[in-house]
Amino acid sequence: MAISINTTGFDTDRLALIDAFLKERYLDTGRLANAQLLISREGAIAHFSSQGPAREGGAALRDDALFRIASMTKPVTSIAFMMLVEEGKVALDTPVAKVLPELAGLAVYNGGGGGVAFQTKPLARPLLMVDLLRHTSGFTYGFQNRGNVDAAYRDGKIENWHDNLTLDEFVAALGKIPLEFSPGESWNYSVSTDVLGAVVQRLSGVPLDEFLATRIFAPLKMDDTFFTVPADKIDRLTDCYSMVPGKGRVLTDRGADSAWSRPPRLVSGGGGLVSTALDYNRFCQMLLNGGSYDGARIVGRKTIDLMTQNHLPDGGDLASWSKSMFSEASNAGVGFGLGFAVTQNVAKLMIPGSVGEYYWGGLYSTAFFVDPAERMTMVFMTQLAPSSTWPVRRELRTLIYSALA
Repeated sequence: MAISINTTGFDTDRLALIDAFLKERYLDTGRLANAQLLISREGAIAHFSSQGPAREGGAALRDDALFRIASMTKPVTSIAFMMLVEEGKVALDTPVAKVLPELAGLAVYNGGGGGVAFQTKPLARPLLMVDLLRHTSGFTYGFQNRGNVDAAYRDGKIENWHDNLTLDEFVAALGKIPLEFSPGESWNYSVSTDVLGAVVQRLSGVPLDEFLATRIFAPLKMDDTFFTVPADKIDRLTDCYSMVPGKGRVLTDRGADSAWSRPPRLVSGGGGLVSTALDYNRFCQMLLNGGSYDGARIVGRKTIDLMTQNHLPDGGDLASWSKSMFSEASNAGVGFGLGFAVTQNVAKLMIPGSVGEYYWGGLYSTAFFVDPAERMTMVFMTQLAPSSTWPVRRELRTLIYSALA
């Protein structure tokens, strides 16, 4: 059989196998309600497919369907912060408390909690901006369910899905809870990027959502990316599901009357955005192009170079540095930059890829990657929490790399 290679250097038959795999493994079995996959190479879309209904019993998924991208918000907020670094308003080694004085009294957990007063010890060094970007801050997420610190997060309902605090109130509440470890001593997936969003808001003097809209989304023509879905676009927002033990896949947020149709109280730089595959692809192209796309310069080329290096101390990987029970990456061979996981060792990762590839995902099983070596990007959209339910993202990477000619 002759091999058919498209203009972007992919085997077209193997690309078609990816859609067949998704249909057979995930859609026909009901594991996922839908799936949308966009692969780009050298700036051109090599493959774009949409399968399944957007809503329960509804019409097929449109190319411009809207998805809750959760933690894929984090790289956007990280870019926003680096824009302010380029303007000289802040540096990576700036103490966070210099901008957010509510965090000046932070200390490290040393016992107590669970109804008993916390015991604490002083920080070994101040919390720095770089700790927020690379998740070495000592903050956590309440859903980690590991101890008394994350229990305090749950009791205080201070994470974005509770939506009961403003961004300033959120920072103030965090300042009253100990850190899990002293900054720079470990890696833990956390609310760090939400705190970074508060930094962007304070330094810029404008609300975080306004900053992202005017400084990033408008220049990149990302017209379908926002924290609140406009009324005239709500018909494009997909239904959202969660995997519930004993019940399976359960509808948890209907697109037609979604919580994302109302302005949030807490504008979450760590997980609040809604977007489309086409919009997020534009963001990925900006990253791949060294900070510019379609005539818009967002950050400088050397800033992207800095962000996509491994910033874990001593060149370590997440397997050796992570204290997290949940993240959006497999740990071995993976470092962490300023807002992204970064592949350091493909053999340790044990799936195809390239050294220097960077990526992240979201709670609802969405994902993206940027591979500078292959000049390739991917955006995957669906809506099932938690993202650890199925290994679809690892499988997709294997299938996509195997389709390269």
